[in-house]
Amino acid sequence: MNKYDSVFNSEETSEEGLSPEEGVAAIAIITVLSNSDASHLETDYLIDLLWETELFDDYSDDEIAEMVNRLLGIAGDEGRGALFNAAYDCLPDELLADAFAAGVMMVVDESGTIPPGPRSFLKELQHALEIEDEEAQVIEDEVVTALDEDADEEYEEEEGEDTDLEGEYEQDKSSQGVYESPAGNFSVPIPVEPQKGGTIEEQDGVVGFSDDFGRLLRIDYYPISADQADKLESLGQEDYLIAFLVDNYVEQAILRNIPNSKVEYREYLENVMEGSYFIVVDMPQGSTISVQKNNESSLRLDALRGLIAFPMDDFLYVLSCQRTFFEGETLASIEQEVERLKDQLLDFLDTVEFT
Repeated sequence: MNKYDSVFNSEETSEEGLSPEEGVAAIAIITVLSNSDASHLETDYLIDLLWETELFDDYSDDEIAEMVNRLLGIAGDEGRGALFNAAYDCLPDELLADAFAAGVMMVVDESGTIPPGPRSFLKELQHALEIEDEEAQVIEDEVVTALDEDADEEYEEEEGEDTDLEGEYEQDKSSQGVYESPAGNFSVPIPVEPQKGGTIEEQDGVVGFSDDFGRLLRIDYYPISADQADKLESLGQEDYLIAFLVDNYVEQAILRNIPNSKVEYREYLENVMEGSYFIVVDMPQGSTISVQKNNESSLRLDALRGLIAFPMDDFLYVLSCQRTFFEGETLASIEQEVERLKDQLLDFLDTVEFT
């Protein structure tokens, strides 16, 4: 039995009808979900790839995000086989090549090659879409070339920017502006974009940045009183941060409010901010993003929350970020997710200027 028979030889059908464009996007999603090497891809990255293709030129970010979430819901509820059959039924002959190209796009790695595992899936996808070997090779070559050109353009744009910021927030300061704390203790380039539903929510001692793609970056800050300073000195930095972050902040803000949530990982980072404490919290149905099925009440998606706490000058800070699991997405491994959340928080921290 072929390992992909459950996708390409399934008799499952979906009650959901798809448009031709949704059929192309469905092939891309099936490819991501069917390859362990690609299963860690962020949904917003998948959306960005689709948005860059000519077929979706007239779609807004919100429209593509809504479409992807719907297709992931079908895959999760009815299975990848049902989603493939629905996609195949709606695809006209002239879009079969585009659908195959969308699948190829999802598995090309950073070096411009297709790993062996995804390549075996693409071979089965090619046969299922009735694409000849010669045409399939031409499509693969065109996709790899186009992705290489996009990468070169992005690199040239970044090289031309006059900024010393690093990571995924590198362009935000010039394009989105800078947030300045009302207390005057820090400033940070705004890391969300209005065209992606980016919003800033501000309360006393906290600012949160979020968008429609599941991104959440937040800064909580608390003045350190004389009593707290004495407690910090007596307990030592690691024990103090454990007591504050795990026993106080997370217990009250997350564990009491989100059923079945739990601290999944914890680590003292001695060399970050002269001592910081990092944790990851598993939050079933705890994302800031929710979905609605068949006119039922909306449900929040599952998420992981990364948090890092540290003292700086006269304030105690908690920076947090979110990893939302859209329907159909699965956890690759907790180790990978922990490292990704840690990297995201440290990249965000690098952009904060304390004053």
